[in-house]
Amino acid sequence: MPSFSFISVKQKEHTFRLVSLPVGLLTRISYAAVRRKDVEEGAVQRVLNNSRISGIKDFALKIGDFPASIVLNWVGEEIEENGGQVEIPDTPRSAQILDGQHRVAGLREALESNPGLEDCQIPVAIYEGLDTAHSARIFISINTEQRPAPKSLVFDLYGIAASDLMDPAAIRANDIVNHLSGSGQPYYNWIKLPNQDRKRGGVALSTAVNAIKPIIDEKGQLDQIGATELEVQKAIFSNYFNAIKGKYGNHWDDKNNALIYASGFIGATDFFRSHMYDYCKARESFEKETISKALAFGETNLILQEEVKGMGGSKAANAIHQRLISSFKPESKSQGFKL
Repeated sequence: MPSFSFISVKQKEHTFRLVSLPVGLLTRISYAAVRRKDVEEGAVQRVLNNSRISGIKDFALKIGDFPASIVLNWVGEEIEENGGQVEIPDTPRSAQILDGQHRVAGLREALESNPGLEDCQIPVAIYEGLDTAHSARIFISINTEQRPAPKSLVFDLYGIAASDLMDPAAIRANDIVNHLSGSGQPYYNWIKLPNQDRKRGGVALSTAVNAIKPIIDEKGQLDQIGATELEVQKAIFSNYFNAIKGKYGNHWDDKNNALIYASGFIGATDFFRSHMYDYCKARESFEKETISKALAFGETNLILQEEVKGMGGSKAANAIHQRLISSFKPESKSQGFKL
């Protein structure tokens, strides 16, 4: 029977063991007991999300850094200690997963693709014999109090993380948003970065990145016309938002400007995808002037935040999208692809 060094940790009501287990053993002995699906004590897990599993599999195959502990509730034959080590029976379904079911599932799939991961070490916290109530308390603690990093912080870290860890489209979108928030650009001082002081207005970095990402993703709209270079994509988005900014004149930085809020950014990006992209593509021009001429609104009928006050995020974004559509007055086709 395999044995491992361990650290015993006592925290108020419970004691657990911290051990380092090889991926192969971990994936064989653990399983997810799903709430309202599996009739057994300790069943607190949610149904697995296949897209998350696929992402973790790819991460494991590329890099494989998993410093956070998988948390197990041991329900199999009794674990024994021997000479300062703990013996872990290699028996399927010996331990319910309290935290880390997607990591374990992703590692299991990665192991099928690369058997060499069998001996990769993963930190594991092992409780023994918890009932459903105590399992639920630990699960809730992990998933409410110990929250993951905000998306904005994750995107902000893209600039200093190894590029092979990240989604290339998200990295590119992050670069574009950083450009749009630079001096002289339309969202200067309006992109909210992690740990900044709170203020009224502004667009969270993660919101802007998520809005732009589908447009510049592989097989996205800009990819379809060969506009794949960063500088070209930066110019397209800069021209687009500067054209809208121009309609506001001196009122762009007013707190009542709907476009400097998250719903405004999303609505404007949706309008680019649904209407402005095809218009510019047909004219082979993404110049600011081309875009501006197609937008028939100005200082007398600006899109204001008061119009969407009280609306939910998606409803407000859709309302702004519709306002831009109503102002869309395309001109006849011109000649020459320009930026």
